[in-house]
Amino acid sequence: MGDELTEHARKNRAHWDAESDDYEAHHAAQLERAPCAWGVWSIPESELNVLGDVRDRDVLEFGCGAARWSIALSRLGARCVGLDNSARQLEHARRLMAEAGVDFPLVHASAESVPLPDASFDVVFCDHGAMSFADPQFTVPEAARLLRPGGLLAFSAETPLHFICWDDATNAVGEQLRSNYFERTSADDDESIVFSRPYGEWIRLFRRNGFTIEDLIELRPPVDAESTYHEYVPHDWARRWPAEQIWRVRKTR
Repeated sequence: MGDELTEHARKNRAHWDAESDDYEAHHAAQLERAPCAWGVWSIPESELNVLGDVRDRDVLEFGCGAARWSIALSRLGARCVGLDNSARQLEHARRLMAEAGVDFPLVHASAESVPLPDASFDVVFCDHGAMSFADPQFTVPEAARLLRPGGLLAFSAETPLHFICWDDATNAVGEQLRSNYFERTSADDDESIVFSRPYGEWIRLFRRNGFTIEDLIELRPPVDAESTYHEYVPHDWARRWPAEQIWRVRKTR
């Protein structure tokens, strides 16, 4: 990729290369307990049925990190490829793949410009991956290009509500609207950049790229849920308001 990276992709690559080891140390235990689970509260795929039956499907994890999802899906019969913008994240993925006795391709690239052929996959998905840390105006068209007709794009991300309630001064989410809902579509803390869209913009972006919407799941943690991400999404906040969403859209043209 090199010079083809956007400025924010270069910034996020540097951030994740630097932070990957600490991220693994802090969150690995939760992620390993539930490798096929959505969001910061690890709500099981078996309950939500977002991806459906992946056996004999070509699946791209769009910002795979240490590829725990792809390792688990491979064991269910999927033909997986993991893509990540961070070389250090992919080193963790290779380690975990070797420990699991699973092998599949890993691609070091930004999800905004993927070096893979058109119509290569039946499913493109991520759990707080590239659809958060790359610009949707690039990633949604790339997902459409990579999917075959009838293919599924599914991803979890921060909700617009959580996004605009974030208080930059305290680095925490609060109970007041802090930002302009229509205008704040990215946030830069000087270390990394994350992206969001108002709901109407998401819908129009999907439609422009040939997707029909099958579901929007607003995640709510169970009453007794625990998470190593609780500073980012406090449990009581997420019980009252949706902090995370899952979009499930189908390529129809």
